[in-house]
Amino acid sequence: MTEGERSAVEGVCFPEGGDGHRSTTATGRAIFADSVRRVDPALAARIEHTSDWRKGYLAPLRDIVIAAATTASAAITVSEDGLESAGRRFAFVRDGASTSVAEAMQRHAQSRFASVTVRGVIPRETDLSLPYRGRRLFGDQLRQQIDRWVDGGIAEPGFGEALHLLLDNPDWLDLHDVDIAILGAGAEMGPTRSLLRWGANVHAVDLPRPALWERLIATTRSTAGSLRVPVPLGADGSPPFVVGGFVHPEDDATVAAHAGADILRRAPELRVWLDEIEQPFVLGSYVYADGAAHVLLSVAADAIAVDLMSHRDDLTLAYLATPTDVFMVPMAAVEESRRRWSARGISGVLQSPLRLVNQFEPNYPNDYVADDGTPFGINDSQVPQQGPNYALAKRLQRWRALTARAAGTPVSLNLAPATRTQSVLKNRALAAAYAGAGRFGVEVFDPATSTTLMAALLVHDLRNPAAAASPQTPLANPMDLFAQAANHGGLWRAAYSPRSVLGIAALLGMFESRA
Repeated sequence: MTEGERSAVEGVCFPEGGDGHRSTTATGRAIFADSVRRVDPALAARIEHTSDWRKGYLAPLRDIVIAAATTASAAITVSEDGLESAGRRFAFVRDGASTSVAEAMQRHAQSRFASVTVRGVIPRETDLSLPYRGRRLFGDQLRQQIDRWVDGGIAEPGFGEALHLLLDNPDWLDLHDVDIAILGAGAEMGPTRSLLRWGANVHAVDLPRPALWERLIATTRSTAGSLRVPVPLGADGSPPFVVGGFVHPEDDATVAAHAGADILRRAPELRVWLDEIEQPFVLGSYVYADGAAHVLLSVAADAIAVDLMSHRDDLTLAYLATPTDVFMVPMAAVEESRRRWSARGISGVLQSPLRLVNQFEPNYPNDYVADDGTPFGINDSQVPQQGPNYALAKRLQRWRALTARAAGTPVSLNLAPATRTQSVLKNRALAAAYAGAGRFGVEVFDPATSTTLMAALLVHDLRNPAAAASPQTPLANPMDLFAQAANHGGLWRAAYSPRSVLGIAALLGMFESRA
């Protein structure tokens, strides 16, 4: 790394090695090894000796979940140790000086942002509705569709129970009393629009991009909610324009031109801005970027959450899990998958030769039993095209969710289905695989459908005291938090291991798109 490259590094960054390089591969491999060292030392050693981590990370990440599933305490130990390793390794650089991220959160904790609040002018939506395949579903139609997803193995029963309960209690959708800070407010999978429609007070954090803020502000104006926006203060400590509390529509363009901040560089100051929220609030982490930047965003968001939790007891954390990961799943999903495998008939015979080259493999080839004798399944739906950085970014969120809930903080972490986001569609192989996924019992959702469903599950978690999000709700294993209301799109109950049919699905998808 040259002196010029060193000076260009600013904010949260990967640690610098002895050779002057900041290796994403070495860092991720070390964190995963540390996460499992106390629970399974042999697995930790195997991870450390995986020479080509970019190609060899899939099996170790599956085995970490298996190790964490053996006991309730193992799941917490893996999470704590993984987070400790990440906290010890990642750095924060400002003005050429490097510190730990935790130290930077204290050293640079200054007020650097004013606030502007944009108010919506449209009456609140009082009933849950869902955009789905060119239609909008309400009432009985929506209930029937929810039941079809559960009956068809697209989602787990808890998903249906949560949404039916929300439909039974439409007053839960009145979010005028809910404050939610959204890190990544403009993210494609974020719940911002739905929460605003239901009247929530959103405290939005995203990059200083005028077009992004113009869209968010325009969205807010057409809802019943409010949007609190961070505006950087000038060098003299004053805002770049007069801030008169609430903003009139004619001032929206001015606000958009100045709003926002880079969470990687301004995490300490954004924590101060969020700490100005006087009432209890939800901190939702929906940040996303391609490649290694996704890891850095997860680290920055986590630093904000940890710092706030250190002196506040009125937070709820919110995340989305990706379906293309490894999960401890209920035996009902395993049994349904194996039933479908047994029912393949003549197609199973024809597919047998292809299993020699790892095609058409069963979804659940192995049985697992926890130390207390409880059987469980392991679903491995990792997609190699997404890479180890994506896996690390999402595991950091899962680990924080488990440790925070164990310490008494409510946590909403729901599993979102495979979705046709822009980040997926620009990967030609994944886009083709998604197009052909329906042939294997997997439903891929449009973003508007997924985000509405995930926002609705978040509301359920906030309103229902018996939801898994509550630390008072008993769970047999902490990782049940991810499974109870999962909408995995069918990946858990499909007959085939997702990776073993990924290439076939892509070929079918390309053929269908050309037809």
